[in-house]
Amino acid sequence: MTPELTALTLAALLQVLQFAAYSVTAQMQVGTKKALSPRDTPVQLTGKAGRLQRAMNNHFEGLILFGIAVMVITYSGQGNGSTAIACAIYLAARVLYVPAYVFGWVPWRSLIWAIGFTATLYLLLSALM
Repeated sequence: MTPELTALTLAALLQVLQFAAYSVTAQMQVGTKKALSPRDTPVQLTGKAGRLQRAMNNHFEGLILFGIAVMVITYSGQGNGSTAIACAIYLAARVLYVPAYVFGWVPWRSLIWAIGFTATLYLLLSALM
């Protein structure tokens, strides 16, 4: 497996961990009955559960672009040392983003997000060159 695909797989596993953390904290906040309901009325999560939910949703958004970038790099055979490093930077940024969001590391959360986004942008632009 290429380093880029390895990073994509690890990013997907990070998403699984974020989902699990969000699910546990959300259920602790709203209770099992509400968690198992059809949620016809939206549940507004607060505190740690809300921040974990928002961090998870943010990663879903970033993972779409990162996944596209990795697939284009991989299928076009353009993977190299710099694309592997960009993928590692993206993954490290996403790992750091979770505690940065949950614990409110201002302004570091935004900087960490920007680093991950820039790594993805680098991959997309590299694919075009």
